[in-house]
Amino acid sequence: MLFDSTLRRDLARSFGATLVVMLTIVLTMMLIRTLAQAAGGVISPQDVVLLLGFTALGYLPTILSLSLFVATVATLTRMYRDSEMVIWFASGVGLARFVRPVLRMSWPVMIVVLLLALFVWPWVNQRGAELKNRYERRSDLSRIAAGQFQSSADGKRVFFIDRDTEDSRVGRNVFVLTLQGDTEAVTSARAGRIELEGDQRYVLLERGQRNEDNQRSGERTLSRFESYRALSGERLTSSIQNLPPTARRTIDLLRQPTKPFQGELAWRLGLVLGAANLLLLAVGLAATNPRRPGSWNLLLALLAFVVYFNLINLSQAWIATGKASMGGMLVAIHGSVFLLALALIWWRDHAQTTRLFTLGLRGGR
Repeated sequence: MLFDSTLRRDLARSFGATLVVMLTIVLTMMLIRTLAQAAGGVISPQDVVLLLGFTALGYLPTILSLSLFVATVATLTRMYRDSEMVIWFASGVGLARFVRPVLRMSWPVMIVVLLLALFVWPWVNQRGAELKNRYERRSDLSRIAAGQFQSSADGKRVFFIDRDTEDSRVGRNVFVLTLQGDTEAVTSARAGRIELEGDQRYVLLERGQRNEDNQRSGERTLSRFESYRALSGERLTSSIQNLPPTARRTIDLLRQPTKPFQGELAWRLGLVLGAANLLLLAVGLAATNPRRPGSWNLLLALLAFVVYFNLINLSQAWIATGKASMGGMLVAIHGSVFLLALALIWWRDHAQTTRLFTLGLRGGR
């Protein structure tokens, strides 16, 4: 039909443009945050592009849902302003009739959101955790640039190298400041490197000296050494062995129904249910008066999106802490929004029918 094909074509065109804008904004923000993490030594600078891709995949379900929502509201709002909706209403096409072409255009995107939320989201988080864990277990001397100070994880040791070799595995002119109680020790060496033994990390120094100063007693000790070995920080823990719920597969969440896992599962299902409910809300929220300037309905729609997704995140926290059950929160939030969307469509449709009927009676007189 002409009605279905025209509406779906306009929706697809608006969705494509909105998706490009949303991706550009999100990728720019994520790039700035990823570069800040790389500058802070949290991730490797070589993994910035890869982590940016993982981050984009992780946010893609929300971006797709928002793009569908905004495209539907914008397209129907334009039809109201161009008086196209009045023509369709006068032809006997009610507002509820617009739900079917909207869903027909959106169902492939909804399937993509489902796959991303249930399968791609945990895979992306797991790959990101592996990259950060691999970078954390690298040599400290290979993670810092020459001429920069670096503090250990416990904050009790400070490392400095004057220069490093071409392969960045051995540092030259190494300086180590250690604080142990009332004793302050300054160790310097011609060369040094970091070695891993199990989950412990040691610094190996060659040809240097160590100066210890007891601040309480005032005793000072100076010693020289050909080789010196010391623990460089806290014990390393593998984040891969203790993955958070966000990095767990959906099947693992179902097999282990703990509170945090149920909260994560409710959040993933909420993305899919939320995307469907937002489409119904968009049909009802797009109504506007062509004679009234401004785009208040679009602002109201964006506010509804923000509130809805904040409720989804809040439900995840409540379920994870045991304050609410998973089934109860899913029904309470998504069921309420579904009924609200249907009621809004019915109210808009009934009000429009009544208005046209009233205008017909006045015209007959």
